[in-house]
Amino acid sequence: MITKRHLAGVALIATVAISLTACASGSASSTDAKTATSAAAFGGLDALVTAANAEGQLNVITLPPSWANYGAIISGFEKKYPKIKINSANPDGSSADEISAAEAQQGQDTAPDVFDLGTAVLQAHLDMVAPYKVANWADIPADYKDAAGKWYYDYTGLMSVGYDSSVIKTAPKSMDDLLGAGYKGKVAIKGNPTQANEAASAVYMAALQNGGSADNIQPGVDFFQKLKKAGNFLAVVPSQATVVSGETPVVIQWSYNNLAWGTAGGTTGNPNYKTVVLPGSALGSYYNQAINADAPHPAAARLWQEYLYTPEVQNLFLASGAYPATLAAMITNKTIDQKVLDTVGKAPAEFVQLTAPQATTAAKVLTAKWAAAIG
Repeated sequence: MITKRHLAGVALIATVAISLTACASGSASSTDAKTATSAAAFGGLDALVTAANAEGQLNVITLPPSWANYGAIISGFEKKYPKIKINSANPDGSSADEISAAEAQQGQDTAPDVFDLGTAVLQAHLDMVAPYKVANWADIPADYKDAAGKWYYDYTGLMSVGYDSSVIKTAPKSMDDLLGAGYKGKVAIKGNPTQANEAASAVYMAALQNGGSADNIQPGVDFFQKLKKAGNFLAVVPSQATVVSGETPVVIQWSYNNLAWGTAGGTTGNPNYKTVVLPGSALGSYYNQAINADAPHPAAARLWQEYLYTPEVQNLFLASGAYPATLAAMITNKTIDQKVLDTVGKAPAEFVQLTAPQATTAAKVLTAKWAAAIG
């Protein structure tokens, strides 16, 4: 069960000096970089940095600054590696948008170098990713990564309900509360569940709250059909701006995003916006990191992965309220930022996460049923 302490994980926008431990130096050509499966292929991290500096750019996609502390993470990378410019495309896009961009821009300098994907979309496009194992590969649990290194979990939140307390006076205690008259035209999710993992996860949570399971998400589709018929479903893709303006008073999304849009957002947040993880089965979903096999900047792509899995950056994910993949190892190794962990609260001992086969099955249900349910 999730306590209020777990919900107190305000997005502490931490200023952390990011560092990578350098190994033996060496060199690698651009062709070598595209096939390199570890920093050792370059001759060590120093040589990887040299190769990435020579490329001079890194293309990331669908990483909004308020999402899981990516604003601070991107700034930290550019500060640590000033010779590499990060080009951030379509920050409010979906996992499906990442794949579409990679397909449409294949062979071009503007194509994404790296992906941050939901499981269902990733599993449908495994042919598009290149294997690579970061230096601290052993810190990622075995069931959190592909044995060959094609993908690896990075961070997860818990599916939550964010609400403007100046509009909704009583915090919702169940998904059924959202069907009430007080929520008319007020409930939004983050896009189309057939394309965006966060939106799909809202449906999964509704399924868990209505007698469904990770193997049966149909009750979640049925719930949103009821929400639409009640006039409560709001067909607007929410953002921090729409929450501040009051256009989307209630948003079902990851806890770290709801938290970032409230007081943790400072002057850009809504001071009345609150976050609740509903009682019952908690739903999480780790996002997957992967490298585009056709990355135009393959060395920089690999350096980015090395950077993300350092304890310093994993602590930045934690500071947003997102639990990093290497959390257990960092606690054991005493590289965790204990003050941040004490504020965010320990990760729940158990939460539901769809496996790759379950996510694939759920995606088929959404493809077949979603449009008719909310049409």
